[in-house]
This record gives sequence, C-alpha cells and structure tokens, in this order.
Amino acid sequence: MKDDNFLREMNARHLWHPMGHPGEAHENAPKIIKGAEGVEIVDLDGHRAVDAVGGLWCVNLGYSNDAIKQAISDQLWQLPYYSAFAGTSNPAAIEASYAVQEFFAEDGMVRAFFTSGGSDSVETALRLSRQYHRLRGEPTRTKFLSLKKGYHGTHFGGASVNGNNRFRITYEPLLPGCYHLPSPYTYRNPFDETDPEVLAEKIAAAAVDEIEFQDPSTIAAFIMEPIQGAGGVIVPGDSFMRRMREICDRYGILLIADEVITGFGRSGDWTGSRHWGVKPDMMTCAKGITSGYFPVGATLLGEKVADVFENSGPEGAIWHGYTYSAHPVGAAAVVACLSETLRLDTKTNAAARGTQLYDGVCKLAEKYDIIGDVRGGHGLMTGIEIVSDRTAKTPMDAATMKRIHQTAYEAGAMVRLGAHNVLMSPPLTITEAEIDRILAALDKGFAAA
Repeated sequence: MKDDNFLREMNARHLWHPMGHPGEAHENAPKIIKGAEGVEIVDLDGHRAVDAVGGLWCVNLGYSNDAIKQAISDQLWQLPYYSAFAGTSNPAAIEASYAVQEFFAEDGMVRAFFTSGGSDSVETALRLSRQYHRLRGEPTRTKFLSLKKGYHGTHFGGASVNGNNRFRITYEPLLPGCYHLPSPYTYRNPFDETDPEVLAEKIAAAAVDEIEFQDPSTIAAFIMEPIQGAGGVIVPGDSFMRRMREICDRYGILLIADEVITGFGRSGDWTGSRHWGVKPDMMTCAKGITSGYFPVGATLLGEKVADVFENSGPEGAIWHGYTYSAHPVGAAAVVACLSETLRLDTKTNAAARGTQLYDGVCKLAEKYDIIGDVRGGHGLMTGIEIVSDRTAKTPMDAATMKRIHQTAYEAGAMVRLGAHNVLMSPPLTITEAEIDRILAALDKGFAAA
C-alpha cells in the first residue's frame, strides 16, 4: 500500500464517491479511514471514533469478527469463484441458502436468490413480481406502489420506487407505472396528523383510492421498509404494515418487505416485519447478511410465490441474475455471519442499546431547541431531525449540519447526515459505554451549532 503522504495527495483526485458532488471532494477532502477495531474506526491521522453509522447500516457485528474473516480466507483458498448460473453450484452457496431459509423461516420465506447487494435484491424482487403475475395469467399487473421517504437502492427499478426525489429527478424518466403513497411520518405529512394510528388509517385509505384509480388488475406489488431507514428512521404506527398486508391481499397485490436495513437484528428483532406481525410475500436483504465483510444480498420468496414458479412450464425460467450471484466466498461469509449473529444474539443487545441511544437523544432534545424530532426506539436505528425554528419546523441549513457532523467526529463519533437529519445505526455489538460516547459527542456537536 502507498504511504500516507501519497494517499493524502491523491485523495479524491481520481475517485468519484457515491452520493456526493464530484467537485466537492477537492475542496473538502474525504476522511480516509485506514483501520477499524471493534466498533471504532481510525483515520489516516490516527483519530479514533465510535462508528455510529455502522459502515452504512451494515457492520452489525463490528469490525473484529474473526469467524467471518476466517471463513472468507478459507473459501478463497478452496474455491475463490465459480458461477451459480443454471447447471452449476458450489457447496458454500448450498449451505448459505439453507442457513438463510432457516433464519427467515418464521417470516414464511422458503427460497433465496442471491445477489451482490440491496439494490440488486430490490431489482430482482420487482422483476420476479411481474413474472409471478404473468405466470398466473395476469400479465397486466406491471405497476408498483411504494411510500414517499422510502429508499430502495439505486438501480432504475429501485430509483423508480424510491420515495425521495433527490435520488430520482436527475435520472428521470424512470420506470413507468410507479406510484407513491404518503409516508407514515408523523412529523411531516400532508394530513398534518401526529397520531401514528390515525395516520396509518389515512394512508391505508389513500392506498385503496390509488389502487382503485389505477385498476387493481394492473398492480404487481407494494414495496415498503418496515421502518424507513435512509428516509430518516421513520417508525410507522403499530397497525400500519398489517393494514397494508390486508389491502394487498384484498386486491391480489404482492407485498415486498425491504429488509435491507431492518433485517438481521438491526430493528431489535431478526426482521422488521416481525415487529408488526406480518409475513410478506417477498423480502429483500443485504448489509447485515455478511456484516458488510463481503458484498452479498438476497431476494427471499415465500411459499406462495415459489410454488407458482416451480410448478410452471418453461415460461417460469428466470432470465435474470448476476455474475456474482451465490459467489462462493460471499456465501461462506453468509454462513459464518448468520451463525455469529445467532450466537451473539445481537437483536437483544440492539434492543437494549437502541433504547439507551433513543432515550439519550430525547434528553438532548430537551437541552437543544434545534432538535425538532427524535425517531427510533426500535433497535439501533435513530434519526434526529434538525431545525432552525422548532415551531415552524424549518429545516436546518447545510452549513450548520456539516458543523454538527464535523464537531461530533472530532469529539469521537462518526454520524451520518441525511439532508437535515442526523442518522445513526451503530454495530449491534456496541456496549453501554460506547453509546455514552456517541451521546457525549452529539452533545458537543449540537452545542457547536
């Protein structure tokens, strides 16, 4: 590896970074993270910080899990790659599919289609949902419903069902036939409704109205995150997902649960759907499936969907896939990660430490009137909405948001900015003392603002 001076000189010169302006990096050089241990990251200058972002909602088991590292190393020596396209397989992929099915059995999932990440998984789910209806003799079911504020990746399909126009406008026109319902976002919604259960009913009514307007026989699937992550950690009312499940059943629409963030214990249970007592027809997952140690995702299929494909004629062939689908090294990482996830019972710690983090931020909200709203309380997912005027709910300016971010980092915690939100999703192995360090750093960040 090149020395530190070379890295500083070349930083952002040749590399374009996701989710940012390519010119900005020249004026504000990205922090170069050179190492990590436990839940801490270390930058090129030797500064240590608790990673309150968990990489990107994904490093569930922290950075020091030897079991996953060893599984990756062993598989590299045994079989570094082979295709899983029809006609060939590999032992690691077979083991991984079994481990994933066991993990999600309570959610009714019986089959796994491996991908390279969350965006791939969403793309796969959208495609297979259209094919499912075609196989059942309903080829007109091609449209999709989703929620505003939802995030479903960056492919054209995922961007089309995304509910944040920042990921859409620059790349339009996108996939036609995608329609968005209001988010269960009690702080800001078109109904000016603060009661989560009343809001759930109003969104359900809006869903029925949209379905009837579009014609139910044209809608393939409704996709939602059980808890909206990148949109600001928006937790719906307890009845919301169940109401959407009932509406989907009534109109023959598939329910896709995007569990890319909420799966594998992040939400305080093994899936976000379990919080609301819902079994979806399909699920998408990634991130925590390998704790970010290897790029893997999966689209999971319930029995209803799997049966239609497996009992169909030639038209049931899936002409879709990725070079790295069921990659043997990634599959080995999946097996090791799921074993470690269960052994460490990360959902229990996520629930306890998530409550600690949420309660701590609520106390900070009593101290700082720039905190307009605090969202979370379900596992290690916390969103803080920053405003310049609490009464008017005026979003905070970008410069102040960056000041909060930088000050918190200097004080020992890496947090993530999402427009005027501070988002946190630390590793699920984090300790009580390390949560206190995050809260102390946030305190200094808000004080600086």
